[in-house]
Amino acid sequence: MNTKKSQVRDYAISIIAAVVIAITFRTYVFARADVDGLSMYSTLNNKDVLFVEKISNLTHSFKRGQIIIFDSKNYNSDIYVKRIIGLPGDEIEIKNGKIYLNAAELKEDYLDSNTFTSLGPFLQKNGKYTVENGHVFVLGDNRNDSIDSRMLGPINIKDIKGHAIVRVYPFNKIRTFK
Repeated sequence: MNTKKSQVRDYAISIIAAVVIAITFRTYVFARADVDGLSMYSTLNNKDVLFVEKISNLTHSFKRGQIIIFDSKNYNSDIYVKRIIGLPGDEIEIKNGKIYLNAAELKEDYLDSNTFTSLGPFLQKNGKYTVENGHVFVLGDNRNDSIDSRMLGPINIKDIKGHAIVRVYPFNKIRTFK
């Protein structure tokens, strides 16, 4: 009889430990994100499934060009997927449909060749913008269909939920990201 109680206790401890590890892993290390919309087309499509790492949230080690997910702070608490264009201290300017980063035209190989980047209300009001400490400047790859820093302004790094490291669905388009 004592053996059965011991076995049940051991199973219960194992199950509880597995659940705690899984929750910790999902909360602090790795999570799934589903793309809803076309703001990152042609890099990402509607209904793509991504895995994002969350360790950079703790270290605040974000890099220019990374695709991140963040809390939009809108009334629906939507999570947006965008690309980091500017880091703290970077000067951003949009002119003639091109992005200028620290006075040099930004090379954006991930965009379709005919992409035209408009100013948006935030930059129309501010012109050149220097990204503040604790913030990043983000843009969608589909500039005509993206709510990004041109409208929202800079994104607080505290609102970043993670950065995309791999697209896992659709299966024929599995791809890693930097």
